[in-house]
Amino acid sequence: MTRSFAIAASLILVTATLAGGLYSRSTRRRQALNLGTSTAASAADKYEAEKIGGDYSEAIETVEQNYVGEIDYEKATQAAIQGMLFTLDPHSLYFPSAEFKKLKEDQASSFYGIGVQILRHDDGVYVQSVVENTPASRAGLRFGDRIVEVDGKDAREWASDEVSRNVRGERGKEVVIKVERAGQQAGTNFRIVRDAVPLPSIRNAFMIAPATGYVALVGGFQHTTQEELRDAIADLKKDGMRQLVLDLRNNPGGLLDQAIDVSSEFLPRDKVVVSVKGRSEYTKPAVYKSTGSDPEDLPLVVLINRNSASASEIDAGAVQDHGRGLVVGETSFGKGLVQHVFQLPFTTGLTLTTARYYTPYGRSLQRDYSSGSLYDYYVRHDESGEQQVIQPGQPSPAESSEPRSSNAPAFRTAAGRVFYGGGGITPDIEARPLTATPARARIIEAAFYFTRELAAGLVPGAESYRIDKVAYDRSPKMTDFPITDRIIEAFKNFVRKDPARRLTDAQIDSDVDFVKLRLRDEVITAAFGADEGQRVLLESDPQALRAISVLPEAKRLAESVRNGTPISFNLRFANRPTMPFLREFFAEEILT
Repeated sequence: MTRSFAIAASLILVTATLAGGLYSRSTRRRQALNLGTSTAASAADKYEAEKIGGDYSEAIETVEQNYVGEIDYEKATQAAIQGMLFTLDPHSLYFPSAEFKKLKEDQASSFYGIGVQILRHDDGVYVQSVVENTPASRAGLRFGDRIVEVDGKDAREWASDEVSRNVRGERGKEVVIKVERAGQQAGTNFRIVRDAVPLPSIRNAFMIAPATGYVALVGGFQHTTQEELRDAIADLKKDGMRQLVLDLRNNPGGLLDQAIDVSSEFLPRDKVVVSVKGRSEYTKPAVYKSTGSDPEDLPLVVLINRNSASASEIDAGAVQDHGRGLVVGETSFGKGLVQHVFQLPFTTGLTLTTARYYTPYGRSLQRDYSSGSLYDYYVRHDESGEQQVIQPGQPSPAESSEPRSSNAPAFRTAAGRVFYGGGGITPDIEARPLTATPARARIIEAAFYFTRELAAGLVPGAESYRIDKVAYDRSPKMTDFPITDRIIEAFKNFVRKDPARRLTDAQIDSDVDFVKLRLRDEVITAAFGADEGQRVLLESDPQALRAISVLPEAKRLAESVRNGTPISFNLRFANRPTMPFLREFFAEEILT
């Protein structure tokens, strides 16, 4: 009991401020709980807190003296702390030791592991790709290897994050991984010495079209984010970049100072990036301004979606408020709360909301969480049960100049544009992915298993597609591993042999372009690495294509703001139908 109270009472501040983070691994375990709001403590509040503390002490003592079974004090204390935090807001979270360690590793932009991207498929966790110059690449792990044991423990039923926790560990220490490889009867043991594995914020940066650079800042905002962005832009300029698409889709947020530094790369010096209001150090609003002495002035489009949260919303909001560029995609998550990271005794910790942030012109983007459940907050469903984008209750400027309701406050920003507070960043131009179908989900799974055999040289008539080693040093050509009619027929034969795939020839024929794209993504990933595979998908991504198409309008907007002239272009075309956004329908790959 004494240890329990010590954990609950002693907080040691870690000097990191989080502007974001959805922490989906924790949220999946949440139950549906009603949420309340917090206010400054009054004398009555303090009396009530003391009374409840006494009740808690009595409850612990009663349990100790009378409970019929063994008491897991650690588990009970964790539940008590998290239960307390759940009453505050959705983003104040408790982290057991292993998860708190991972949080700090993520902030450091590296960790100690082996360097593979893994994903749970139908019958286990598989290697999706191997990172160049890591222990896994040197040991010889490959695309499609099924992880069946880690240090002698059966891993066949584990989820991806459980595999990751067991594979990561102390630098220089060995981990033994047993894999099943396509075409081999027996499993193979790999003894791999853990080492530092990079965990960059920027996962891809390349020329996506003539004179057009693309930077995927999707790995959160960590200590190295600004440096990574500067390096990526410098490299792209050498390749002839004169305009940029900055992809913040699925970026969960991260460190506040890095969000400010990223905005400083594009905004003129001394422009407000974000203001923060709260208790303790934020009793007086803190206003953070751009610090760049020579910001980039190239035309800019920022891509966001419903999983772009917090720090990524700070940057998208700053670009939008100042008219520095256009925001394209879906309405963002809507997280306007700032957390501090506190370390507790015994290597655990928590993130506690200490402030709210506001865009340069005063918008709060936080979605309401005072009613409903945590499940509703994190996973939004329409009436048919399908996940959908949550709109903030107001239109984007592309749809109408008049608000649909008066629930949210209106803010007039640069060039006279009007936006509304609450519910996330509404894009200037909407570009939505089509809803994933069950058949497409099955196609994705079948494409992975088929490519696993294809890359192992086991598909009759396609032995030339065998891949023994990843060619990290070059990009694929169209003539490398083409998805021909012969490969499509081989894929059909593969599916026919496995009725559990529940795919028919008719379904494949009706969506053959999607099938070809998924097969090419998998085989290019196996042959050239994950970055090249993602590039294949991006080339058919309607949100990215829309972003490229409106770069001239982004340039005109920025010029209008600089010149103090009103906006004259019309973006009503923004909602025209698009091709499907061909992306993973499953859990995110985990790097370990």
